[in-house]
Amino acid sequence: MSKKSKSTKPGKKLSAQQLQREIINLFRRHPKKRLNPKQIARKLNITNNKDSVQSALDKLTEEQQLLPLGDYKYKFRGLLHQEDGGAAAASGGAFHEGVVDMTRSGDAYITGTGKEHDIHIAARYMNTAMHGDKVRVRAWTPRGRRKPEGEVVMVLERAREHFIGTLWLYPRHAIISLDTRLPMEVAAELADTGGAQDGDRVVVQIREWAGGKHKYPTGVVTAVLGKAGSNEVEMKSILINNGFELDFPEAVLRDSERLPAAISPQEIELRRDMRDIPTFTIDPEDAKDYDDALSVQYLEDGGTEVGVHIADVTHYVKDDSPLDQEAFRRSTSVYLVDRVLPMLPERLSNDLCSLRPHEDRLAFSAIFVFDKAMKITHRWFGRTVIHSNRRFTYGEAQEVLEGHSDEMGNELRHLNKIAKHLRKQRFRNGAINFETDEVRFHLDEHGVPVQVFVKERQDAHLLIEDFMLLANREVATFISTKGREEEIPFVYRVHDEPDPDKVAELARFAREMGFEMNISTPREISRSYNRLAKEAEKNHSLKLLSPIAIRTMAKAEYSTENIGHYGLGFDYYTHFTSPIRRYSDVLAHRLLDRNLGGQVYRTNKIRLEEQCKHISQQERRATDAERESIKYKQVEYISKHIGETFTGLISGFLDRGFFVELEESRVEGMVAFETLDEPFTVADSRLSMTGAYSGKSYKMGQEARVRIARADLAKRQVDMEWIREEDAELAGVAKAPKKSAGKLRKGRRKG
Repeated sequence: MSKKSKSTKPGKKLSAQQLQREIINLFRRHPKKRLNPKQIARKLNITNNKDSVQSALDKLTEEQQLLPLGDYKYKFRGLLHQEDGGAAAASGGAFHEGVVDMTRSGDAYITGTGKEHDIHIAARYMNTAMHGDKVRVRAWTPRGRRKPEGEVVMVLERAREHFIGTLWLYPRHAIISLDTRLPMEVAAELADTGGAQDGDRVVVQIREWAGGKHKYPTGVVTAVLGKAGSNEVEMKSILINNGFELDFPEAVLRDSERLPAAISPQEIELRRDMRDIPTFTIDPEDAKDYDDALSVQYLEDGGTEVGVHIADVTHYVKDDSPLDQEAFRRSTSVYLVDRVLPMLPERLSNDLCSLRPHEDRLAFSAIFVFDKAMKITHRWFGRTVIHSNRRFTYGEAQEVLEGHSDEMGNELRHLNKIAKHLRKQRFRNGAINFETDEVRFHLDEHGVPVQVFVKERQDAHLLIEDFMLLANREVATFISTKGREEEIPFVYRVHDEPDPDKVAELARFAREMGFEMNISTPREISRSYNRLAKEAEKNHSLKLLSPIAIRTMAKAEYSTENIGHYGLGFDYYTHFTSPIRRYSDVLAHRLLDRNLGGQVYRTNKIRLEEQCKHISQQERRATDAERESIKYKQVEYISKHIGETFTGLISGFLDRGFFVELEESRVEGMVAFETLDEPFTVADSRLSMTGAYSGKSYKMGQEARVRIARADLAKRQVDMEWIREEDAELAGVAKAPKKSAGKLRKGRRKG
């Protein structure tokens, strides 16, 4: 094949349309080529200048015929990566739409496509798609594999336009290196940098994702945060990077300030008045938004009336108002280690809607009557007015339950008895006990962690949890039962059964660690999970299986299609009890209210399902932000202990090293094999490693003594050095209380 186009005379200048046609023909003849404008002009032997070639490439990119690769290079979209072995590639593959779930490596899985398996997209085929974007993909199944591969062919809807990055100034422009999982740089004109200095952390809004005169996406700086490294900058960066805006729009704040503080007598007349019934809240010590309260009333027949009272947010937040639109956009409050980014302005979350003590407050309540055998004999849902007599912290409530205080002691202890009965019923019906360790911090006045500890879950915590679960279950049951003949669209909190392949892998891991699981049925799987949780209380190394067990589970989410909640063992479940911090609960309140008192209200199910998807996505983002803040504070804490030794457990293996999780702080770091004086082989199961010279094996869950070598806050990484008992004795280091797992070795790299 001649390098010149057969249809083009040497040295000819082409029109714009001719140029586009010849370029696409060139790529069709060389479908695996990656070409830039200069290479294209040379191969076509044309006199068009580089700008006209670039313009033609931009047009072909816009028409989805070419794919930009960065560095001014392009490739033909018609090639469906036959080098990947795609059986469907030659015939064109299939198109699907879904949402990007990006991994730390920059690869991604496309979820929500309706396929049995999520579609895997290699980082090089992401086509500027980012985490959370809605995309169209072309998919095929490579020969000899079960799971599909693919490429992004079009971004349909961006999850976000604002990103955090570090700005670097150049003579004629600036480049912002984004903090994204897939490395990306954005160009900005100097006039669009907002006065940022070299090395500043900035918020950039992307205006153009591809094409134009830059090889990068282009954007404008909307906020300058300052130099990297400060706690304030890093916490704000975590929030913005996960798609949350720090401030409320002025219209929303004005909307909240106009709300009246006083409760009118006319409003009280419309509600069930429960102000004379003993009522209290139990919340964390630093809480300001009290969105639930409990009341207790003893009945003449020996029964007990228990009220679960929830802040009546929908009385203040009217459907489709500026407040409502902003609450839906955020969908959730975000709880970082040192701050809360609320879903609602403070005027509502900490004032009007907060069920503060010694004040009349509006509530939406679920009232239950229990007989002497603690069986529910009556349920009532509706709007109330309440008056909380006491605000307990969890610690204060626990003191009462343990008999160290008697303030409202009869009420608290009686509720705790009912809560334990409800809990026992739940586990008897198949609920799974997933009590993962919750890491907490004590911070100094500058926000620097001085202590890391694991939160202890006591009866006071479980008491509140059990009654909230009860209210959520009963609200969902009421709506579902009422809509039995003709469905009433509603927001359900659903949780599917675990993935059988992942469960089988967990069972294999557990067997290697000495624990047998029965995975023959979903019910047996839940029982095995509970036995594992109980055994882990005695054998701490088994606690390391908890994260693996959680990953076998489907993610709980919001949906109008009720499939039940596998993890809780409930056929019907919703979220009703936290409308101050979850928009799902706001929707549940509105739909429940419109279906009380003989009314039947059916909202548009398609629109409600779209709302459910958005809320679920925002919940995942909030969870990511919370985890990032914990990881940041753990690394910040351990950075003050460089050179010190700690005891931990081996928590995982990679080809280049193994991880150790410290016992007290749960800080996890890596020991690199290249720091050891013999090669190690990691087992295929990733549960053990064996020394090539010593022949010694070390398993996940085994105790290890380590020294903190480095802590990189920017990367959230901790490097550790491994210490053996005999080396510790020689160095004068105290021995670990139990058998240690390894030795500090330096010198040769792994062979």
